[in-house]
Amino acid sequence: MTRIAPPSRLVFLGTPEMAVPPLRALVAAGFDVALVVTRVDKRRGRGSQLMPSPVKAAAIELGLPVSHSVDDALAADADLGVVVAFGQLIKPHVLAELAMVNLHFSLLPRWRGAAPVERALLAGDSETGVCLMPLEEGLDTGPVFTCRGVLIGSGTTAAELRAELVEVGTRMLVDELRSGLDAARPQAGEPTYAAKLRSEELQIDWTRSAGEIDRLVRLGGAWTTLHGRRLRIAAAELIDPSCQSSNELRDDRVGGLRLVTVQPEGRTPMPFEAFARGTKLGEVETLGTTDGSNVDER
Repeated sequence: MTRIAPPSRLVFLGTPEMAVPPLRALVAAGFDVALVVTRVDKRRGRGSQLMPSPVKAAAIELGLPVSHSVDDALAADADLGVVVAFGQLIKPHVLAELAMVNLHFSLLPRWRGAAPVERALLAGDSETGVCLMPLEEGLDTGPVFTCRGVLIGSGTTAAELRAELVEVGTRMLVDELRSGLDAARPQAGEPTYAAKLRSEELQIDWTRSAGEIDRLVRLGGAWTTLHGRRLRIAAAELIDPSCQSSNELRDDRVGGLRLVTVQPEGRTPMPFEAFARGTKLGEVETLGTTDGSNVDER
């Protein structure tokens, strides 16, 4: 792809909360956002009320027109589409008529696909980043304009990492569009793929190392069972990465981890100490099973 001049009129395509800061920043920087495209409203919460996506809610607040059809981007008289976590495939006939750039949250070609932030954390990567690339038909296979790296700390959670990537990526996006985009360069290196996280992957397998379990907890949503009921481990402290695997809970310790915050089934998160007092735990309790299956051995 040849150089892209600073655009005069944009279409923005995005859906989740992490796409909201880039949209707000583009508007604040003076870009003319002619249309916002996002997913259709979904039913959520009590009463199953229709709820807009975070991007739609932000667009309405900003006074921007919204559509749920990608094809409408072709009638917006825009010279560039900006895609941030849109979550839908964009068909070839749209890409053929409207140039689009995509903000992807990894250092390509590592972690192409739907869940790059989660996969980088689970794999124990020490660094990830964000890349701006022209959108093509392939799954994040095209060249890149520019990338910026972000370190992953030993205690960084997925939420913290996602927030930093969004901040870095938003600044990069605005700066690059203001100055114009030089010709993109091919990706270099061995590709890896970031498949969407399956719900069963969040269940803790107590045969894994303490370090692996710690990363799963930092991902958010990790769970096990206690007394036959689900117990989410919302926060834990890695005490001893070399500790032998164990699913025996003694005080607040299990394997090489200290449990900090838990969420019993049907309740809100609470400090582990408060949970232990209310549950009247025994001297030794069994969490889940050592093979990761949802069976209480107690």
